[in-house]
Amino acid sequence: MSEARHHISSAVIVTRQADEQAVVALLASMSDVEVHAHERGKIVVVIEGASTGALGNCLQRISDLPGVVAANMVFEHIETEETGGYDCRTDAA
Repeated sequence: MSEARHHISSAVIVTRQADEQAVVALLASMSDVEVHAHERGKIVVVIEGASTGALGNCLQRISDLPGVVAANMVFEHIETEETGGYDCRTDAA
């Protein structure tokens, strides 16, 4: 059986306060990006993707948005699940 992987990352985006609302709107329009909070030019997002590379590519696209001063990945988590069926076995004897 093979394992399916799903990558989840949080990131902090820094903008000038004057650009914050415009950047939030751009981020909200991006697939696999969810804005969780924003205040005083700082924006917290969650990015999802199939690989670490996909997350990195998305973060690079974010850092290239107009008004973005910095985009930094804070945390990455990888979920794995076996494909090919669900196994209900336990280790209890």
